[in-house]
Amino acid sequence: MLKFERNPNSFVYRHRRLLFSIFLIIVIPLIVCLIWWLTSPKAAPATEVKRTFMQNIGSLDSAVSRLEADIRAKRPAAIQESFKRARIAYKRVEFISAYYSPETTRALNGPNIPEVDDDLRVNEPQGFQVLEEMVFPEVATDGYPAMLHAANVIRANVTRLRKVSETNDLTDSHIFDAMRLEIFRVISMGITGFDSPVAFHSLPEVAAALGSVQHQLGHYTADNALATELDSAFNAAIVYVGKSPDFNAFDRLEFIKQYANPLSSSLLDAQKALGIPVFTEKRLLTPAARTLTDSGAFNANYFVNFEEQAMTTQRVALGKMLFFNPILSSNSGRTCATCHQPGKAFTDGEPKSFAIGFNGVRVSRNAPTLLNASFQAVQFADSRVTFLEDQASDVIRNPQEMHGSLPDAVAALRKQTESQRLFREAYSDGVTESNLKNAIASYIRSLSSLDSRLDRHFRGAENTLTMEEKSGFNLFMGKAKCATCHFFPLFNGTVPPSYLETESEVLGTPATAEGKTVDPDVGKFVLTKREPHRYAFKTPSVRHVALTAPYMHNGVFKTLEEVVDFYDRGGGNGLGFNLENQTLPFDKLSLTDSEKRALVSFMKIL
Repeated sequence: MLKFERNPNSFVYRHRRLLFSIFLIIVIPLIVCLIWWLTSPKAAPATEVKRTFMQNIGSLDSAVSRLEADIRAKRPAAIQESFKRARIAYKRVEFISAYYSPETTRALNGPNIPEVDDDLRVNEPQGFQVLEEMVFPEVATDGYPAMLHAANVIRANVTRLRKVSETNDLTDSHIFDAMRLEIFRVISMGITGFDSPVAFHSLPEVAAALGSVQHQLGHYTADNALATELDSAFNAAIVYVGKSPDFNAFDRLEFIKQYANPLSSSLLDAQKALGIPVFTEKRLLTPAARTLTDSGAFNANYFVNFEEQAMTTQRVALGKMLFFNPILSSNSGRTCATCHQPGKAFTDGEPKSFAIGFNGVRVSRNAPTLLNASFQAVQFADSRVTFLEDQASDVIRNPQEMHGSLPDAVAALRKQTESQRLFREAYSDGVTESNLKNAIASYIRSLSSLDSRLDRHFRGAENTLTMEEKSGFNLFMGKAKCATCHFFPLFNGTVPPSYLETESEVLGTPATAEGKTVDPDVGKFVLTKREPHRYAFKTPSVRHVALTAPYMHNGVFKTLEEVVDFYDRGGGNGLGFNLENQTLPFDKLSLTDSEKRALVSFMKIL
């Protein structure tokens, strides 16, 4: 048996008491801490998400403080860089902030246009987009006091965000919902330049937004087999965004199809794999939609006043019969289809429809398409009604349009055996004014059409877009700025990703094609009497636009080429109308002839 002799001269022997003390004081506590860490319950992922979110708000506050300091020091180059860093910091909090605190988020980063609220108060814009126009493309050297004020307002709203966020309880389902909505926000707004309209710093901000979602997702997938797959998908998307040389050159079509759509799909799969419930509540954008271009992603029954008014097969059939029935127009022979003809995408091809009695008299505005009308939060060009039921009754009663009477129509229908049967099949209480309106509205809601060649391209069903059409899509979503008002994928003014409101815009549409004066129709101003709404009209859908000529609320433009040229020149102000409230950017787009042709080619495939 081997024996080792003690060496009294060795370091260990001479300092054995010291080493033993060190072992007791340091090593054992470390071992105990390690055992406790391994065996103790970990913080819930939602708690970690909240903690990181609050840290990111702190970073945003610091970035805005730096921006304020650079403005005070009047350093133009530093101001621009500090602004970019502050906006990047904002993008890291955006997906939770926009979800839990939408009003504060709008104050931080809303469009730089006055807003008229539900009480008809005019609220001046505030936030990053206001300051952006002072800082880019060049810092206005005479505007430092205004810049500092704008930065101070941003700082105050960051403080407000911190306070309201401290008491918010985040849940796993809400967090995953917010993450997928951020992907949809990136697709429909981020890559279009919606909230960076002057600096064109959208792509780095998109990368920051995606990176923030990826980091927060790690709290759920750190010890999960999904982690590698999801990290790979996020990394690929972020790298692709970073490879683009500039804003205009970015291939948005490729990004959505190959990177963003797989990301939103993978997030939904991860949520289900983790056993986190997916919401089933009713929304316009279905909570379980994998992508924005899924078949069935949008719910045509969303904008109804009461659940019991949702469309059914029987109501749609009844509504179709009424739509083509002259009984609604007091025997004038006119039907809904007189001005909304199916072969013309439910328009009539006239600048303004002929009024009852004709004699050269026309109604006040162009007849809009009814296709996809169910995906708008308001109806009519001036947004004067909310529900399609009210639109139907308004048209029926209008002396220039149907010149009918709902009570008379009900009385007449009650005398028809077939009409009574159809009403009883659709409604328990038979023929009533309310049911008549709802039946017509149900038919219009059934006219949803989201299956163009573009939709099928994104779904992978076909890949037949020409190079010119692909170029047109990228122009629409980028340089031409079309998608900052006609939001992808509905291509109307219903604002993503919450899809709760439909916007109006002031374009400065001319009275005639010569473009000498603005059209005298003041639009939404008639209803609200608020200056931001003078000449404001609801943003219509661009889908099926090849069939809906002539264009604009007054039918002034006969071709899409004329429409594109109007926008390229900067709208009404580009024509010299000097409208202080024009919401369309009035700087020229500087589109080439080939770019204009590509835009028109793309719109025709919708």
